[in-house]
Amino acid sequence: MCLAMPMKIKEIEGNSAVGEAGGLTREIRVDFIKDLSPGDYVMVHAGFAIEKMSEKEALDNINFMEELEHAL
Repeated sequence: MCLAMPMKIKEIEGNSAVGEAGGLTREIRVDFIKDLSPGDYVMVHAGFAIEKMSEKEALDNINFMEELEHAL
């Protein structure tokens, strides 16, 4: 099973970007997202940014995932 997770965009080069989440960075594809800038948050699934998010949405999602991890 794959989960989508929010990531903050650090760098963009063409259709590739570097995203950061939880101190880890990963190269992701941003083909589907228009008007993306470093500092923006995106939801990433299977290495592709699938949705641009507000910072509040992203941080709420991250907090929920951390709560879920601690509950387990």
